[in-house]
Amino acid sequence: MLLLLAIILFIAWILGFVAFHVTVGLIHLLLVFAVIALIWHFVAGRRATA
Repeated sequence: MLLLLAIILFIAWILGFVAFHVTVGLIHLLLVFAVIALIWHFVAGRRATA
């Protein structure tokens, strides 16, 4: 789930930065959130459900 969120945020960042030429600093927050979600995905891993 977090990996999917990271991928979606990264794609939104790429589209916002390249395709629409958004130069506002807020678009970079998408990249930051994507990296945080990706790191959280790998650190947390899969949780066992009992």
